[in-house]
Amino acid sequence: MIIIDLSQVMIATLMAQLGNHTNAEVDENLLRHMVLNSIRANKIKFSAEYGELIIAADAPRSWRRDVFSYYKANRRRDREASELNWTLIFESLNKIRDELKEVFPYRVIQVDGAEADDVIATLVKNRTNDFEKVLILSGDKDFQQLQRYANVKQYSPVLKKFITCKNPDAYLKEHTIRGDIGDGVPNFLSSDDSLVNGTRQKPISSKKLESWLKSEPEQFCNQEMLRNYKRNQQLVDFDYIPKHIEENIMTEYERQGNKDRTQLFNYFIANKLKNLVEAINDF
Repeated sequence: MIIIDLSQVMIATLMAQLGNHTNAEVDENLLRHMVLNSIRANKIKFSAEYGELIIAADAPRSWRRDVFSYYKANRRRDREASELNWTLIFESLNKIRDELKEVFPYRVIQVDGAEADDVIATLVKNRTNDFEKVLILSGDKDFQQLQRYANVKQYSPVLKKFITCKNPDAYLKEHTIRGDIGDGVPNFLSSDDSLVNGTRQKPISSKKLESWLKSEPEQFCNQEMLRNYKRNQQLVDFDYIPKHIEENIMTEYERQGNKDRTQLFNYFIANKLKNLVEAINDF
């Protein structure tokens, strides 16, 4: 099983197209070609060893925002301050995502309330057996925790290298302690709104971190620290994905089990993807 983190592939492709131009217009046709060609290249590279290619897509709103209102709040603020027209960019990206759903032979899993992370984690945890190889195509560091499962590997299409984690459980615990600035999750010593308000987080020393990693949180946390630790645990630990989200993901996965290739040729012609028509068998 190959699982592609679609948002990361698309955004990386978009940034490659824009280069250093902060106010450039997005060429939807070029973006479509680049995204599809990236999927094709990775399918060629890995399908012989890992099998079926599956695409994991983000829903418009994550369940994590319902439990933590500041989740990814800074990303929204940064987009609003950007010179790029993110409304038009997301319209193009969503259109390409929907075309992948409707035309291509891949399962494209998008479920209300779920991020691509939830889709990927759920598929990994619900494999038929531990002998099935899984390759996660994403550079997102959060997926290192999934390397605790047998035969799960991660490859960054941007860096073009495997990401290996020697101790996934220790990684996850440190991630919970430190939080995730990119997702708006403060460290467990800091208040919920510290990143949004630009307040300096309380520092975590290497000595304390080393000690904490060897102990259970109840041993080193006071009441407030434990509350924040559990806050972060819910946001970053894939074992805390709500059960109804996981069930909906697996239902959607099963529903898409019989997709075919019959629309590919006409789609490539209609979108003037001449080079991809010549490589249609790669899809």
